Amino acid sequence: MSSVLSEITGLSQKDCFYIVERHKSEFTYPLHQHHDCELNFIQNAPGVRRIVGDSVEEIGSLDLVLITGENLEHVWEQGRCTSKDIREITIQFSPDLLSTNLLDKNQFSRIHEMLEKAKHGLAFPTDAVLKVYHSLDTLASEKDGFIQFLSCLQLLYELSGYEGKMLATSSFAQAPRDKESRRVLKVKEYINAHYTEEITLAEMADLVGMSPSSFSRFFKHHTARTLSSYLIDIRLGNAARALVDTSQNVSEICYSSGFNNLSNFNRIFKSKRGMSPRDFREIYKKKKVIV
Repeated sequence: MSSVLSEITGLSQKDCFYIVERHKSEFTYPLHQHHDCELNFIQNAPGVRRIVGDSVEEIGSLDLVLITGENLEHVWEQGRCTSKDIREITIQFSPDLLSTNLLDKNQFSRIHEMLEKAKHGLAFPTDAVLKVYHSLDTLASEKDGFIQFLSCLQLLYELSGYEGKMLATSSFAQAPRDKESRRVLKVKEYINAHYTEEITLAEMADLVGMSPSSFSRFFKHHTARTLSSYLIDIRLGNAARALVDTSQNVSEICYSSGFNNLSNFNRIFKSKRGMSPRDFREIYKKKKVIV
């Protein structure tokens, strides 16, 4: 299976942030991944298709996404966008910019939590974008490097006050979710190890010493999803990863991901991802190039 493009970003070892503003009429850069963290702002490009991991969505007039997951595949594709005046601001920074000791301080706790969530890709709501729009608008033109550095930190802090939407699933991004209760983690660890097998509500309830009805309420309270919905997401994430990383056919991936019916797998995949497994795989058929 061919790999996606591995980008070498413009961030130098002597810089804290790399900031670039572009005005263009179309998106041509292919699906790619990189080591550095990235905050990407898109304006006036409704209809563009944004792909982050196994998340595929059409954006509106404003789009702001933070990606901190190392080598998490992503791209903004032209899609149905007809705008000829697209604005894009990209801010990149090293994962090592803020040390663990600094992120563990109380004043950085919000930023730390946001950076962990962004390992899945984190899309911010419109009110967050409007809140930081002036900062984004002036950041690229700031000539004083130290002021620009402080402005970037302020920008991250402002965004950390909003509940962004995590994009890629855990099983695709290969990144953990937030800290959770011991019993929830025990269930999730079991599912991650046995998602290809039949898993029942009674079995999971017994695993954590609860009745099925109590466990059902408990799990939904802590995850906002039913056990069956969560299990489907894990299986779909692993199926999407197999579509990207292997040459297995769709039928093989269906059964090796824990689904026992090919037509049902195709239906669920299209419902959740907006396209068939074969179409999803086509997105990732890119040559690996170092640029």
